[in-house]
Amino acid sequence: MERARRYFLYFCILFLVLVALSALLAPLAAPFDPTTQHLDSRLAEPGEGPYLLGTDDLGRDVFSRILHGSRSVFMVGTITVAVSSSLGLIIGLISGLGGRTMDNILMFFVDSLLSFPTILLALTVVTFLGYGLSQVMLALGVLFSPVFARMVRVETMAMKQEGYIEAAHVLGTGWTKLIVHHLLPNMAGKLVVQGAIVFASSIVVESSLSYLGLGIQPPNPSWGLMLKDARNHMLTAPYLAVWPGLFIAMTVLSFTVIGDWFSERTGSRTA
Repeated sequence: MERARRYFLYFCILFLVLVALSALLAPLAAPFDPTTQHLDSRLAEPGEGPYLLGTDDLGRDVFSRILHGSRSVFMVGTITVAVSSSLGLIIGLISGLGGRTMDNILMFFVDSLLSFPTILLALTVVTFLGYGLSQVMLALGVLFSPVFARMVRVETMAMKQEGYIEAAHVLGTGWTKLIVHHLLPNMAGKLVVQGAIVFASSIVVESSLSYLGLGIQPPNPSWGLMLKDARNHMLTAPYLAVWPGLFIAMTVLSFTVIGDWFSERTGSRTA
């Protein structure tokens, strides 16, 4: 059983490496332009002619759109984790190191955001900001920041009670130095694990928004948008939904498995 888990972990790592490479090299690796229509080859089946994974209802190469769609996936995930972790760190540190009044005020807003379903709140924010990739990344960065804020607050409040932290503070060491040299290194493992979870969650939310027409706009390639385009051809061309759905599921699963493995190795369990 342990060997099977290890092999599956290796498979997930390899899959993410390949997806990352496809995102970086999509303009070179894609055999066709992802937005170019070949109306004479509409709904070509996988392997038919030069189309490895077939074509959609407008004759666009599915394989090329999958490759280019991975670029938006990694861009959304990376920006979301960067924005949410930065905001969460700031809020969590201020809440954990500040007084009770500041802690209560910040946690009131954090808990208010956490009380809403993620998809519903994302729909509200994107509708307010407008549709598009930039708006989705900003919205997801804000929406996932409370998760980091809660975790950083708990870790900060626990570590500031440690003897060496109190001793260093009494001896005149500033909080900035303590944060950089002690607090952040000790919570780095949990930040990485939480980042992997948020990355996976952001892929699901972005795909959902694109499916609903509120995320990446056509003709730009997106896995969620490809699922939306495939819904009218589920009986005649089911492969149109299989490929983007499979890549979404495998990418999310891979990040989850790797995050779980890292948490076991470092003892960095998250809530």
